[in-house]
Amino acid sequence: MNFDLSVLWENIAEIFKDGGWKMPVMWIIGGVLIFLAIKKEMEPTLLLPMGFGAILVNLPNSGAKDVIDHLFDIGIDSHELFPLILFIGIGAMIDFEPLLTNPKLMLFGAGAQFGIFFTLCMASLLGFDLKDAASIAIIGAADGPTSIFVANMLNSNYTAAIMVAAYSYMALVPVIQPPIIKLCTTKKERKIRMEYTGRKVSKLTKILFPIVVTVIVGLVAPDAVALIGFLMFGNLIRECGVLNSLSETAQKVLANLITIFLGITIASQMTANEFLKFETLVIIGLGLVAFIFDTFAGVMLAKIMNLFSKKKINPMIGAAGISAFPMSARVVHKLGLEADNQNFLLMHSIGVNVSGQVASVIAGGLLLAFVQALV
Repeated sequence: MNFDLSVLWENIAEIFKDGGWKMPVMWIIGGVLIFLAIKKEMEPTLLLPMGFGAILVNLPNSGAKDVIDHLFDIGIDSHELFPLILFIGIGAMIDFEPLLTNPKLMLFGAGAQFGIFFTLCMASLLGFDLKDAASIAIIGAADGPTSIFVANMLNSNYTAAIMVAAYSYMALVPVIQPPIIKLCTTKKERKIRMEYTGRKVSKLTKILFPIVVTVIVGLVAPDAVALIGFLMFGNLIRECGVLNSLSETAQKVLANLITIFLGITIASQMTANEFLKFETLVIIGLGLVAFIFDTFAGVMLAKIMNLFSKKKINPMIGAAGISAFPMSARVVHKLGLEADNQNFLLMHSIGVNVSGQVASVIAGGLLLAFVQALV
């Protein structure tokens, strides 16, 4: 291959022309994502390909852009294929037993979706049209595939910023949630111990659960049935007991492979001209608002329930009602141990966390139905 010096000068000139400065800025953003993935180990399977992809598509006359755009069209834009397949892997990872032994934990999953609807109102007040406001609000689901699915279904103008915000905040859960939880609780409340009965759930119950949930959600929120159906199918593969090798493949190989493809395809939308806008900063800020109010609402719901309950609930577990599984549950467990080194909240927070996974998908379906009914 002959090296053509004129191409080099042409590409350098591209950087220094009007607006060309935006490309190096995107290289820096890509570098930050790579740093967070490697140094801080924040969702490396996602942030690393996102960061590298952001650099890749922001090189002058990048030959990779068309290829990645084509992958985006196949995997996300046309059929939402990647988010749906990823949900099979997520479903195969989830053990619903902690939730099934204590069904009232589902209340916290529902309560922690408050930030979504609060942010919908805020985004609308800031001038975003309804389909964009709803797409921005779903960042609060703390669930990347749901955010992608809703933003694409509503044909949002800010899909790239929404995707990046959703996955970045998922990775930053261990940073964002602790100060909010501590601000909303006293040390005495954080020390509350909760007994875990360890009651076993029958295999039949575990098999019926994903089927029944799919049917109920399909009747209540039809627009969410694709997401919840693939999630529950993954869980059924896990619990049926006759597809162990397939379940293991879905949890590891499939989930990791699709996550890598998602990272690269999301990056195709992170071109400098599309991404470096004032609206992007506003969207990232609104995403943070959604996360804060999700956490706040979950904690406050637990505190309200304590007013009427004989057996006190550690209010921190309400914060695990966001869909960031299992990071949020680990955050709550860690804070419990900080307050009292014998305070083990993991199983309770896991139960809340998986309920948040289901609730976030339902919230996404409700948003779709709401917007489509009004637009």
